[in-house]
Amino acid sequence: MDYPHPFIAREGWPFLAGFFFAAILCQLLGWSIPAGLLGLLFLFTLQFFRDPPRDIAGVDDLAIVAPADGRVIAIEECDDPWLSRRALKISVFMNVFNVHSNRSPIDGEVKQVTYHPGRFFNAALSKASLENERCAMHLVGANGADVTCVQVAGLIARRILNYMTPDKKLARGERYGFIRFGSRVDLYLPLDVRVCVTLGDKVFASSSLLAEFAKPPKQNT
Repeated sequence: MDYPHPFIAREGWPFLAGFFFAAILCQLLGWSIPAGLLGLLFLFTLQFFRDPPRDIAGVDDLAIVAPADGRVIAIEECDDPWLSRRALKISVFMNVFNVHSNRSPIDGEVKQVTYHPGRFFNAALSKASLENERCAMHLVGANGADVTCVQVAGLIARRILNYMTPDKKLARGERYGFIRFGSRVDLYLPLDVRVCVTLGDKVFASSSLLAEFAKPPKQNT
């Protein structure tokens, strides 16, 4: 598939440049230990900002793919605080070794993007969904279904990036944002979806199928 983004995400370039030149400067000054530590930080940052191409799971509009790399830490019916409805929430937790580029779970249109300031609890905790800094994106799928995709900051994450605006169209698996240094993504889905993962499953953005929308009833002819 076409992939218009560099393998090392642009969001990381300033950090990489800073650590690289600082390490070189320390080495030139004969400060070997600081240079080595900065070199390790450079390598850690390099792996953190990986943004590799991915295959897209699913073959039709019913597919709902993982919006992020990580581990499934919640599958539960709850209130969707953004659309005031009952929904099925599936949460994916990203640790610092996962890819942090976020991708659209469905083919759809962006209806609203809402940023909410908050705290920085460990993103693996359930209260992070309601108390941490977060950015919610309301999508309407090609089948008319509502999906709320929420980027949640974590204990270390301090910057949520969402590049979408209302009325923009997103393809399933298309990149729409990034979260720096550890976080989670919550999906609020219609209650009648068919879940394709279990708690603890490791998933990959775009290439892992999280769920499928219910098939529309057959029309009598």
